Amino acid sequence: MMIFLGVLGLALLAVAAYVLRGVYYIRKAKRLTAEVEAIGARVAGRSVAQGFLPGDRLDTGRSGPVPAEHGVVLAAVRAGDWQAGAAWIEAAGTDWEERYARVYVLGDEAAQDDGWLRAWRAARPADPAAAAVDADSALTVASNVRGALRASQTSREQFRVFHELQAKAQGLVEEAQALADPADPTPYVLEQPIALGLNYPHERFRALTAEIVKRDPKHLSAHVRALQYWCHKWHGSHAEAAAYAREAAALGEPGDLLSLLPLYAYFEQETNEADVDPDVYYKEPEIVAAATAALADVAAAAPGDRRVLRVRHMLAWVLYWQDRYPEAVEQFRHIDGYVGTAPWTYAGDPVARYLKLRDYSVGQVTPDA
Repeated sequence: MMIFLGVLGLALLAVAAYVLRGVYYIRKAKRLTAEVEAIGARVAGRSVAQGFLPGDRLDTGRSGPVPAEHGVVLAAVRAGDWQAGAAWIEAAGTDWEERYARVYVLGDEAAQDDGWLRAWRAARPADPAAAAVDADSALTVASNVRGALRASQTSREQFRVFHELQAKAQGLVEEAQALADPADPTPYVLEQPIALGLNYPHERFRALTAEIVKRDPKHLSAHVRALQYWCHKWHGSHAEAAAYAREAAALGEPGDLLSLLPLYAYFEQETNEADVDPDVYYKEPEIVAAATAALADVAAAAPGDRRVLRVRHMLAWVLYWQDRYPEAVEQFRHIDGYVGTAPWTYAGDPVARYLKLRDYSVGQVTPDA
């Protein structure tokens, strides 16, 4: 009996410790939130005075400014000039990530009105660029039907239509793969969202990743998508996502920006574990080292590489939690005006999340007047 009571006592103590730990984290989070809000409110005007934008001028749809040529090309295809779109994609040459980005832009446009794309496909039925845009457009339509909510918040009818559209998109992706230049990874990158939606088993997904990597081992967008597959919230685990991020990052040299991947994996784990205190978690030595490596990677990147902004957004988040405020403010200066990417989009109110961290960081490096 005494042994039982002793074991029961230990169990109750463990439960109590767990509850107290949870209370600590809740209080910690509330204290941090209150502190950020108070200081953020005090320095918001000072941030604007230093050239930062007010919240009502932040773009929630993009990670950075859009080159003027995008608008010119979109205006042309909307007017029926599909040749302008075809020429734009071909002008990317063998910069495969840029080619994929242009296919994505045109695919998104075609998902809204595809009259010009239908004319393109009729005129050039074997054009690999047109096939890729068609496949991407179908994927966008399917994604719009599915929505961005979790599975528990998505209706059976949404899932039914989504899977039908994914099956159609898969056929278009396979057509694009058959028509493409054998060196072009684009149609294989387009297959990645299908792999998530149709639940590819691990071996099949590894084979798909291998097709991409042998064509372009440093394709950042493809690696970010692959990382999503390996995340706990999709088809893997925190350990598998971290392992993939390390392996993929090792494929890059300074300036290739693959250092984003470990930071993204750490962020995904922190986001999806309710009892993680970010004020402690991000100060782990390996995460501090990963942020330092990403700073060096950004510094070595080619001038004008628009992918740098994607890394800077994540760096701003991580450096803030590491109390590296001067370095965080530097990232905010580069990305200010745009909150349409991770980590801001993981919040219900991306603008509020961004402003809290930005203004707090500014407050730490700017003395009171």
